[in-house]
Amino acid sequence: MEVKLWNDKREREMYENFAELYAIIKATEKLEKAYIRDIIPSSEYETECQKLIAHFKTLASTLKDIVPSIERFADTYKMDCPAAINRLVTSGVPATVEPGCCSCLSNYLGCHCGRVHPLLSDLSASLNKLSILPPDFEGKTKMKEWISRLSKMGAADELTEQQARQLHFDLESSYNSFMAALPSAGT
Repeated sequence: MEVKLWNDKREREMYENFAELYAIIKATEKLEKAYIRDIIPSSEYETECQKLIAHFKTLASTLKDIVPSIERFADTYKMDCPAAINRLVTSGVPATVEPGCCSCLSNYLGCHCGRVHPLLSDLSASLNKLSILPPDFEGKTKMKEWISRLSKMGAADELTEQQARQLHFDLESSYNSFMAALPSAGT
């Protein structure tokens, strides 16, 4: 006697998606453990992790109505994968990228001080190191413009009130774009 696992094409696709989600979570858990144990080089880890995160995001958005909670999915199927859940759901970026994100955040927050040029240079360098940002990312462009502008000024020169307001606006806008570009938790 033949036993059917699904009743129609739609149900079959749902179970195939569940299997794919399960596989991505398990693979991410193994990858995280390999990275922690220094079994895999950082560059290889980052490449593979970014692929898994991208696949996960696509699949999670496809399944959002059927699987509203990845944590609940993992519990239902008895998956003991805390590192994968952290990487895929909470963090959303490879472990090798997290320090870069923190560096960018601290540089954004520190740019409101008097030492503007060196801080903008640090911010620009931090943004350029992040592979999750496109080359034409607004923050990179704005920081290059401001660094160029400030390079033409003397060390003792001060920004006018209008320039300071524009810099503040550009930093705020760039910061908001940066935060929006970061992978969001739960997707």
